[in-house]
Amino acid sequence: MAESFGAQAGRYDRVRPAYPDDLVARVVAGSPGSEVLDVGCGTGIAARQFQAAGCAVLGVEPDARMADFARARGLPVEVATFESWEPAGRVFDAVVAGQVWHWVDPVAGAAKAAEVLRPRGRLAVFGHVFEPPAEVAEPFAAAYRRVAPDSPFGQQPARRALETYQAGYARIADTIRGTGRFSEPEQWRFDWERTYTRAQWLELLPTTGGLTRLSADQLTEILGAVGDAVDAIGGHFTMRYTTLATSAVRTDAP
Repeated sequence: MAESFGAQAGRYDRVRPAYPDDLVARVVAGSPGSEVLDVGCGTGIAARQFQAAGCAVLGVEPDARMADFARARGLPVEVATFESWEPAGRVFDAVVAGQVWHWVDPVAGAAKAAEVLRPRGRLAVFGHVFEPPAEVAEPFAAAYRRVAPDSPFGQQPARRALETYQAGYARIADTIRGTGRFSEPEQWRFDWERTYTRAQWLELLPTTGGLTRLSADQLTEILGAVGDAVDAIGGHFTMRYTTLATSAVRTDAP
């Protein structure tokens, strides 16, 4: 499924939210230099933020379509999974991974990050947790269960507690800690909000993991149900976002 997003790379880049500026600034300030490796860079959303902060960024991306889009926006990208990517002796001041670490083998990924980081280089794994209001989330979940009853996504609750995601980032910290090559991992949290209109939310939803492989008819039915739900609460809603990050510094000798 990690390579199912490239079919609509342009939409993905247009509608997916960027990351908090404070997160980018914290990574940059806590790294020994400005050379950044972006794991699973996608269309380059996070990479462009690091470029704007003065960093030289190289992307690694398994989906050639996403890589092509990112290159067209000025990001050098090499097509590979992080685990199979060949660094060829190159090292970096920071390794970042936005919204993708669940596609990476966590043990191999942490070890690979240590391999390609300079001493005192920083690893930062981060992603968004979003919580639509119940009036939107519950009709979406009901429609998904109806049209895709065999999908594992259909078995998930309409709204997942933030604590569930925090536990996931704690597990990432465990794998980083287990390498013996990093400082004690830090857990960062950034809370923010964004208001979506009906049209904006229906544009974003098809880029999410549970929907990228549905048929056109299935997608139409789900979007219809969600659109009706948003209409029922006035045609717009405020989304509560939390961006979580696990970060650590490489401390072992070169």
